[in-house]
Amino acid sequence: QVQLVESGGGLVQLGGSLRLSCVASGSIFSTYTMGWYRQAPGKERELVAAMTDEGSTNYADSVKGRFTISRDKIKNTVCLQMNGLKPEDTGVYYCNLKYRFYSREYWGQGTQVTVSS
Repeated sequence: QVQLVESGGGLVQLGGSLRLSCVASGSIFSTYTMGWYRQAPGKERELVAAMTDEGSTNYADSVKGRFTISRDKIKNTVCLQMNGLKPEDTGVYYCNLKYRFYSREYWGQGTQVTVSS
């Protein structure tokens, strides 16, 4: 069992910055991808950014150049640095861990990000 705990969400004005962090604990093994998803009211959850064990990254087109994902493999953490925030970035952000070779994934509780104009 893996537990994911996010922190760092909050209220910020247009153009501001936030840094989200997620700490994974429990029985973590094998190869896995960690990333961030978000869900705006009335919309489906979407991938924001993800990083594999090898360091490969994948970003949503809407956040490229503004968001940066990073991982600390020793501490089992993943962070999302969000710069140049826009109102459309508003939503609940969820940390995700997905095993590469197993049909298992885990989710954090979510942290609210609100961007005002």
